[in-house]
Amino acid sequence: MLAATGLRSHIWNNNLKSILLLAGFPVLILGLVYAGTVLVIGYSAYEPDFGAAFAEAAYAMPMVTPFVLIGVVIWFGIAWLFHQKIIDASTGAKKVSRNDEPELYNLLENLCISRGLTMPALRIIETPALNAYASGLTEKQAAVTVTRGLMEKLNRDELEAVLAHELTHIINRDVRLLVISIIFVGIISFTVEIMVRGMLHGAIGRAGGGRRGSGGNAGVFILVALAMAALAWVLAIAIRFTLSRKREYMADAGAVELTKNPDAMISALMKVSGNPDVEGAPAEVRQMFLHDRSSGFAGLFATHPPMDKRIAALERYAGGNRPPPRAGAVPAV
Repeated sequence: MLAATGLRSHIWNNNLKSILLLAGFPVLILGLVYAGTVLVIGYSAYEPDFGAAFAEAAYAMPMVTPFVLIGVVIWFGIAWLFHQKIIDASTGAKKVSRNDEPELYNLLENLCISRGLTMPALRIIETPALNAYASGLTEKQAAVTVTRGLMEKLNRDELEAVLAHELTHIINRDVRLLVISIIFVGIISFTVEIMVRGMLHGAIGRAGGGRRGSGGNAGVFILVALAMAALAWVLAIAIRFTLSRKREYMADAGAVELTKNPDAMISALMKVSGNPDVEGAPAEVRQMFLHDRSSGFAGLFATHPPMDKRIAALERYAGGNRPPPRAGAVPAV
């Protein structure tokens, strides 16, 4: 199930996508800034002339570019250093030690020893929901987070399978690509939100100010501002599509390789599917979870494959078996 060639290709693809995102992001931000500059220059005129606005914006870009790039570097530097604290704040995760949770800590440590991995930090979210995720841009920054509900509802073998799944995400470089994409989507959304708010505020002020040609122009710029907001949404979705849903199949397979227990992975997934929703977790962080059942429009924007398909893959390729149904059990979704 976890063929060496397939795994190497998956890791190589993740590394390539991370490099492309890092290299292309400044270009993308400069493009957004240029579009915003055109709108600001055009909007500042009594009678907007977009031909002249494009030319003036192009003339201004060499002066603007250094400041934009410095801003991107500072933002990414902050994200690099503090992304774990930001993620923890959004989910309520708290770091624990061996003394706090000896059984959980020992399970994770034994898995790391079996693969020669650096022990990641261990965190717990105090919620009855059943879920887990891995985070960190480097192996030294890596962390595995589980919910209290997961610890209470899963038996030892099932909990070990979930920890192995999250470790596989770290091994496969899925975590780094996910965190980079989250950072970039946040910067894009913030940049466009600032430009859109500025244009909408100016358009509303102009509409009530009685300047020549104000009424029609204000309406045009409101529409343009809304179009830019839609563009930011499309860009965020495009970045999300760089995250192959295959990563979850690969992590499930990696968990089986580490634990040699496909039945435990299947049983864990079935239990998680019944109550995976961590209250208050933002959509960007939920795409890191073991399971997220939100699917958007007709499943088009789902970041995880359906649970039934993941379980079926483990049955077919790893020889796993579903446990017999229990009375009142919630089916996998």
